[in-house]
Amino acid sequence: MSVVEMRVPTIGESINEVTLSQWLKKDGDYVERDEPICEFESDKATLEFPAEAAGKLIHVAKEGDDLEIGALVAQIDTSMAKTAGNGAPQPATPAKTEAEKPAPEQSESASYATGHPSPAAAKIMKERDIIPSEVQGSGKGGRITKEDAMKAAEAKQTAPQPESQAEKPAPVMRSTDATFSRATNRKKMSRMRRTIARRLVSAKNETAMLTTFNEVDLTEIMALREKYQEKFVSKYGIKLGFMSLFAKACAKVLLEMPEVNAQIDGEDLVYHDYVDISIAISTPNGLVVPPIRNVESLSFADIEYTLKELADKARKGTLSLEEMQGGTFTITNGGVFGSLLSTPIINEPQSAILGMHAIKERPVVVNGEIKIRPMMYLALSYDHRVIDGSSSVTFLVKVKNLLEDPVAMLMDL
Repeated sequence: MSVVEMRVPTIGESINEVTLSQWLKKDGDYVERDEPICEFESDKATLEFPAEAAGKLIHVAKEGDDLEIGALVAQIDTSMAKTAGNGAPQPATPAKTEAEKPAPEQSESASYATGHPSPAAAKIMKERDIIPSEVQGSGKGGRITKEDAMKAAEAKQTAPQPESQAEKPAPVMRSTDATFSRATNRKKMSRMRRTIARRLVSAKNETAMLTTFNEVDLTEIMALREKYQEKFVSKYGIKLGFMSLFAKACAKVLLEMPEVNAQIDGEDLVYHDYVDISIAISTPNGLVVPPIRNVESLSFADIEYTLKELADKARKGTLSLEEMQGGTFTITNGGVFGSLLSTPIINEPQSAILGMHAIKERPVVVNGEIKIRPMMYLALSYDHRVIDGSSSVTFLVKVKNLLEDPVAMLMDL
């Protein structure tokens, strides 16, 4: 018996452990070399693990197991040969002459990939309650691609509801019919959720975090967007959003105040002559913060393009490890969920994070008169070990002034 051991490979410099999220091949199945046999979930991405040899697969780890880099995942018995049909792998036999070889059976053409979804497709199918047997794979060897899963989800959404269910009236609940459940269920936290929890606790415990607040009048920003939106879309094919304007304002002030763009490394302070702004993006699996690099040098359209690309990848679970790393400052927008005010938590090892919130029309005093203006509360959480209180307030006031006078920002005044 000749056995090849399959161990967790080195995935990234900062990744020491992964979770075996699912097996793609059953215990005892015959696998081909380079055929994906399972999926790993790291802190930042889902990765397929290919077989290093052809033979009979022997599971060692179980789904849901946390495995360190180098841990044994499976074994492959290379002495076992593939058989025709669906039979179990058999011991390899000496090669036969051409005259002795039997005619190939039609069933041998069946591919191992048939019915198996890619990681991105699997996420979509899980979210929409779609089983693999309902999807016809168009990928190599019958593999279910992301596009296949999306088409199946659209078809399921537009499928007509059975008449018997659609016309059946909902039962009337009476107080005597009420049943009260006290059932509970336990589910292991995903690796991403555990990582988020660990990082948030670390930020609270390891930094001297404070938050300062201000409010910004978005009258001029909204007028600018209304005036130029149509031309912007016509030229660039994408809308001018609030995020690119806020990112540009922050980038300009961060270059003027490098201490807010700095971070602690041991007993040193590391300053940056560039601005990489991490944007908080909500996904079905949790919050991710991929950075938009060199925001200070990008146009508004470039920022919008990059943000859209990162957001699409984040929600499909296809962000690479490189796209998830770095960042010198973070912006999070709780306003898209209706948040009026919050205290965002620092994204370590960064030293500051800006929280945007919902835009609400409120009465404010302008030049001695009460006006109704579109107002937003801003929150800057910062590490007091790096940034003084006066610097944090000054930073937020400078950002506020640029947003209330965007022409000055565009003219680099």
